[in-house]
Amino acid sequence: MNLFQFCYGLIHWLVILVNHLWYWLGGVLPGALGDFFTGIGDLAASDGNIAVFAILLEVIIFVIIAFINVLNFIWLDRKFMGRMFDFYGPYYVGYRIGGWLQNIADGMKLFVKEIITPAKADKAGFLLAPVIFIGSSFLALSTIPLGSNFGVETSAHDTGVPGGALIAFAFFAIAPFSILVAGWSSNNKYTLIGGMRSAAQMMSYEIPLLLTVASVFLLAGSFNFNIIIDAQKDIWFAIPLFLGFIVFLVCLMAEVEVQPFDLPEAEAELVEGWTTEYSGMRFGLFMMTSYLRAYIGGALATALFLGGWHGPTLIPEPIWFLIKAYAVFVVIEWARWSLPRIRVDQILNLGWKRLMPLAVVNLLIAATFKTLGWF
Repeated sequence: MNLFQFCYGLIHWLVILVNHLWYWLGGVLPGALGDFFTGIGDLAASDGNIAVFAILLEVIIFVIIAFINVLNFIWLDRKFMGRMFDFYGPYYVGYRIGGWLQNIADGMKLFVKEIITPAKADKAGFLLAPVIFIGSSFLALSTIPLGSNFGVETSAHDTGVPGGALIAFAFFAIAPFSILVAGWSSNNKYTLIGGMRSAAQMMSYEIPLLLTVASVFLLAGSFNFNIIIDAQKDIWFAIPLFLGFIVFLVCLMAEVEVQPFDLPEAEAELVEGWTTEYSGMRFGLFMMTSYLRAYIGGALATALFLGGWHGPTLIPEPIWFLIKAYAVFVVIEWARWSLPRIRVDQILNLGWKRLMPLAVVNLLIAATFKTLGWF
């Protein structure tokens, strides 16, 4: 049973339960009113409508999982940073469980703060940028399955979103555009510099990132996440494509904008970078989505290079998948709190003079393996 079948069965059971009430009201109420309730029951019982609600339930499940993982990632980031800096700051909210509830308290604080729109800001761009940034991230997340039977499906016989990997990277790459729009529309010199830095940074890492992903597609022979992960049943792609895996992690850090690639934010230089003029829950949603993108990055690395959900049979597939994604996040955070921020010219040199040649070499290695019939 995959996730769609489970959601379909649950919705079907609820429809049957509610339909008894509608049909009873249709039989009791006179005239057109009774016919109305009977029509609602017939409409809700159709297979097409049940399938639509099943897909919506799948999406809700993935959103809930995403929120839980975001809270875990924020807590893990704070704990890891504190240990690296030898700082054991107090967590007054939920101290018995390591201060995990502090994240919820911070979210509630941002929720009640005033939301301010600058008077001279471009209103359309200022309001649209967060929607694009947050929406594209959730759409990218929805394409990544957590198990062979745990993903957003559209029917009982689906094996993942067709071309899901391509769709995930397409949505994942939209964020730098929304950052540029947010920086420009805020009508602030610091936000504009942050947005332009994001555009320059994207030009340096995007092509090496896609070249390393192309090597995975070449070995797997598919853009479907399920097929890519099944191709790693015997050996993870991170082993024959170790060079590409390293390049992918570096580009991933630039994609999620963590130090040393946090040039668009750069608190010491640009106040808060492209988010300077955002306040209240808008700022909170930006911060939440930043950690959500870190989770998506770990999930992509797991699916493309670390064998996805394949692991010990005693551990459920989604749990094994999340363990690997969390391990990738820890590596990213380790680099984040160990390396200094680089300059704009340095990231351009890194992307074009270092990462690009290495990504091309990695693609040639993948083509050689495929030609020799090793995959």
